[in-house]
Amino acid sequence: MKKLSLILFSLVFVLNFLSLSSSEYKKIQGYAKVIDGDSIVIKNQKIRLFGIDAPEKNQICKKDGSSYKCGMRSTNSLKFLINNRKLVCSYKNKDRYGRILAECDLLEAWNDNDTYIASGILNNAMVESGFAVAYVRYSKKYLQSEKKAKSLKKGMWAGEFDRPEDWRRKYN
Repeated sequence: MKKLSLILFSLVFVLNFLSLSSSEYKKIQGYAKVIDGDSIVIKNQKIRLFGIDAPEKNQICKKDGSSYKCGMRSTNSLKFLINNRKLVCSYKNKDRYGRILAECDLLEAWNDNDTYIASGILNNAMVESGFAVAYVRYSKKYLQSEKKAKSLKKGMWAGEFDRPEDWRRKYN
C-alpha cells in the first residue's frame, strides 16, 4: 500500500509540475502584419519568431551568378505562409528590444470557434523553406530543418549568402 501511495503521489507531483511549466507560456493571437522574414506584429505587439534568423529586408544574396533581394524574398515567403490567416503565438520572454520571442502557428476558424491546427510551426516552415536559418546562438531547435533545406538547396541555400547575423555585423 505504501508503494502505491508513493507512486500516486509521484504521479500527482509530476502532473502538477507539467501543468505549471506549460502555464508559464503566454499566448497572443490575431492577424499578423509581416515586418520581415522573422518579425511580425499582432495587436500592436512586436513579435520576433524565436530560434530563427532571416535576412534583413535590404540583404542581397546570389544565385547562378546573379544578385537578388533575399531579404525581400524572405519577407514575401512569410507573407505567403501566413496568407491573411489568424495566428496563435506562444511565448515566455521578450528580447532586449522588448519584442515578444514566440513560436507561432496558424489558427483556423470552424463553426465560429478558433481551433488550433498543429500543421507545423511557422518558425520551422521558414527555416525549411530556406528563407531563414536556425539561430543557433539562441536555440538549436530548428537546426535539423536548416540541414534539410541546405541539402535540398532550398531558398537561399540554392546560391550564396551571408548568414543574417554576419551580414548585420558587416553592414549595420
